[in-house]
Amino acid sequence: MQSFVVLAVTSAGSFGLQVAASAVVGVAVSVFAWWVLTVLRTEDIQQGAEWRYDISRINELRRQSVPYRVLQPLIGLLAKLNRLILRDALPEIQRHIHAAGLPRFWLPEEYLGWLEVIAMAVSLVYVYFFVSWFGVAGLLPAAAAFLLTVFALRVRLANQAALRLRIIKRRMPFLLDLLTLLMEAGSTFLNALAQAVEEFRGHPVAEEFGRVLGDMQLGKTRYEAFTAMRDRLNDDEITSIIGAILQGEELGTPLAQVFRTQADVLRLKRTQRAETVAGEAGVNMLLPAVLVMVATVLVIIGPFLPNILSFGLSM
Repeated sequence: MQSFVVLAVTSAGSFGLQVAASAVVGVAVSVFAWWVLTVLRTEDIQQGAEWRYDISRINELRRQSVPYRVLQPLIGLLAKLNRLILRDALPEIQRHIHAAGLPRFWLPEEYLGWLEVIAMAVSLVYVYFFVSWFGVAGLLPAAAAFLLTVFALRVRLANQAALRLRIIKRRMPFLLDLLTLLMEAGSTFLNALAQAVEEFRGHPVAEEFGRVLGDMQLGKTRYEAFTAMRDRLNDDEITSIIGAILQGEELGTPLAQVFRTQADVLRLKRTQRAETVAGEAGVNMLLPAVLVMVATVLVIIGPFLPNILSFGLSM
């Protein structure tokens, strides 16, 4: 009878703990859902002690990025830490953000903070597995995995920027040809640029030249608009092309002639890159070819090896 009472009390206690745990989880989920809905319904933040440009930038970024809108306090805290710890890496991250075509309202420390938030979410899986395998000592490899995840996301951003630059350089000769034809037909530069951007709508090259067109419509000179594009993309080939355009602008050379020349230069460089890749292909295929030959020889000779070996042993 006494053991039955003890068992009943133990069962009641376990049931009470389960109910309490379920209640805590329910409250946590409810609070999180309320917080997310509140953040999503919140209007633009108001002007305070911050700069007006910074408030406008944050509001625009909140409209374009739902993750930033939801996690803005956490991203802001990580951004402050990144400004203190990773100050030297921020200019390169800023260039990659622009070259990758991400919204220009991201600050490099904020975008790096967003990558760190993603790594934190993934690190929950790391902590679960490493702690299950190694106990408390598994927190150290979990922390190392977190840093590797941030580094991998950072490399992914750089690769995304490099891919977009290749796509831009691949299509830029055709846009320059179109500008040349339009200007030789009597169109002004602004009208020709607007028509070319409309023709290549949806392509990264149209996005970049569209920003050049927007800058000039807002009052910037051609020199300032193309200089901003050069600094934004920060690519050697594009820098040389824009440098030639700016030099032609200073010397009074007709832009149609400059565009035609630079389009030919881009095609020549693309041909040279293709020849370089074709020349490297033979060297890169040497090791796989040798491995295939060895595997083929083993497949042909393999069935006869046991007979050869047994014959040699019998001799």
